[in-house]
Amino acid sequence: MPTFEQLGLIPKLVRAVTEKGYSEPTPIQAKAIPAVLGGRDVMGGSQTGTGKTAAFALPILQKQFERRSKSRSPRALILAPTRELAVQVEESVFRYSKGLGIHSVAIYGGVKMPPQISKLRRGVGVVVATPGRLLDHSEQGTIDLSEIEVFVLDEADRMLDMGFMPDIRRIIGLLPERRQNLMFSATYSAEIRKLAGDLLHEPMQIEVARRNTAAERVNQVVHPVERSRKRELLTKLIEDGDWRQVLVFARTRHGADRLSRQLRNDDVRAVAIHGDKTQGQRTRALEEFKRGAVRVLVATDVASRGLDIRQLPHVVNFELPDVAEDYVHRIGRTGRAGEEGDAHSLVCRAERDKLAEIEALLGKRIERREIEGFEGEDVEARGRRAGSGPGQRGRSRKSSGGRPGKGGPRPEGGGSGSSDELLEKPPRRKSPSAGAADKRKRKPKWSAARKRAAKAKRAQSASAAATAKRRPGKRPKRRPPPPRRGKG
Repeated sequence: MPTFEQLGLIPKLVRAVTEKGYSEPTPIQAKAIPAVLGGRDVMGGSQTGTGKTAAFALPILQKQFERRSKSRSPRALILAPTRELAVQVEESVFRYSKGLGIHSVAIYGGVKMPPQISKLRRGVGVVVATPGRLLDHSEQGTIDLSEIEVFVLDEADRMLDMGFMPDIRRIIGLLPERRQNLMFSATYSAEIRKLAGDLLHEPMQIEVARRNTAAERVNQVVHPVERSRKRELLTKLIEDGDWRQVLVFARTRHGADRLSRQLRNDDVRAVAIHGDKTQGQRTRALEEFKRGAVRVLVATDVASRGLDIRQLPHVVNFELPDVAEDYVHRIGRTGRAGEEGDAHSLVCRAERDKLAEIEALLGKRIERREIEGFEGEDVEARGRRAGSGPGQRGRSRKSSGGRPGKGGPRPEGGGSGSSDELLEKPPRRKSPSAGAADKRKRKPKWSAARKRAAKAKRAQSASAAATAKRRPGKRPKRRPPPPRRGKG
């Protein structure tokens, strides 16, 4: 493995990298840094936690230092999908750029714009932004993107998942045509590769790990448990293992808030972080977790990317994600930078199909480990046969039941069973309420619109009657009394 000096980095950057604790480049850095320094477009992919940020940040800073300019407009733009990732990337750029005279700024939503505008006016070389807030600045004329030389899409697959593709294309339209384009991501779907074909020009493709591969240093285990006892088991694991720093993933924002409250009721210091929190709340929660003020950080998938916590020992999937790829990003928060980590998943019967999809993605079966007192929950995929590989499911009833045109065997007589079984079935009786006479007697249900129209008509009639009654000279004629009958 070459050293950072052999990759062509200047001494100031080598010193900054050494101060951050890196002695030698990672595989993605060793391949990407020379390519970026050479001006090539790059499509880089590697598993989470392998140093992708330094792979593009270091050569960008070196190129700007070697071609210093008095212009205050940014010359490098890095797009990130979440606020946390934007802050993390900008912090790395800031540390690497010490002594170079290159300034950077993070632009993201959830905070006031004036402080960001003030930094932009003072002049910056590198802008790290989320798409929405960057477009806000562009529409208000507070940022000039006409001098961008390097454009970076970080975590491009997450951009697609979060629906940022229209914003990204708008931003690309604001950039100069002649520029260097870099795309880095942990995974690459077919849609992302299509975008790369439109964006990148003869890119150098770098993929140092198999797609969707979980970190090799992460020990993964599944704990079968009933859904109603998940929180109880989580508390037991934290207390029995004396876990001091645990990142727990929940599916929904409401679920994250509820779980953090329940853990606090169990005397486990916990705090939640998700998209409904303000940026100040999210920042404070993350800082408290990093310095050890709280033991558990409960997060939604907004935190599966962008959280850089050194030596995070434990990650827990309280609920499995809906998308199997998100599992890889979740457990990638531990086992980073050569450290080992543990990933625990609390899986109930309802999640067994999701577990099968995750194992099919990983290409292996995750170890099952039942905890005493929580045994008995079956989490194996429905229809899986003995000896079948991960993710291989047996035929469902729909696929093997012999419906016409569905490819399954169809018995004689056109039914789903044998002819003898069909003869033995009693005739189906009609419900007494289903007769034509009963249907005619049923009163049709009025829709809400018809009810409002009828109510308005009654009100109008009453108003007209009241008006006519108040008009002078138009009294209603009195009926003459009926004739009296004489006595006879």
